[in-house]
Amino acid sequence: MTANPRIALIHATPASITPAVTALAADFPTAEPWNLMDDKLLGDADAAGGLTSELRQRMRRLIDHAVADADGVLLTCSLYGPVAQATQAPIPVLAPDESAFDALVDRGYGSILVVASFDTALRDSMRRLTEFLTGRDAAAPVSGVVADGAFDAAKDGDYERLAVCLSHAVRGTDAEAVFFAQYSLAPAAERVAASAGVPVVTGPACAAVALRERLSGA
Repeated sequence: MTANPRIALIHATPASITPAVTALAADFPTAEPWNLMDDKLLGDADAAGGLTSELRQRMRRLIDHAVADADGVLLTCSLYGPVAQATQAPIPVLAPDESAFDALVDRGYGSILVVASFDTALRDSMRRLTEFLTGRDAAAPVSGVVADGAFDAAKDGDYERLAVCLSHAVRGTDAEAVFFAQYSLAPAAERVAASAGVPVVTGPACAAVALRERLSGA
């Protein structure tokens, strides 16, 4: 491994850049972030009614471009996670949530609350997490909630308001852990964990640790 491994971060929205870069700085400080973005990926998928073969190929071209000059690749948009998981490359190519899902199972949480800023993201994350848990023979029940106001707060980069919206959404939960469905929510994780009194698991933090371990063995 090079002294400062280059990690390509492939984004579909600007709101995911800061959470991903911040997580690398905290958990993989020797890494050099390299941000790549196609801000039409989500809109085009929505217009097409989902992830089409053309969109898969478009993401694959981005991944191939990143693989040529990076030591590791992380997608930050969960919709395109299956493309990362299907990629064969000489370097690690991680889907956004795979490391977080591993952490939720490995830590043995008995119940999980998924939090998202809009309904489509919530339903997608709950479906994928439930399928993952079933595949790992984990019986933790999964519930979900949409945090009102969180989408605009994250888009505006107003992390104080974001924390308030998310804290309100999880208030009174009896789940043993909270999982944020989107990278854009991660900046509020510590404040929400403190206010709710339960651990908050995020994709960026878990992915940064996984990349560090895979590239450095530490």
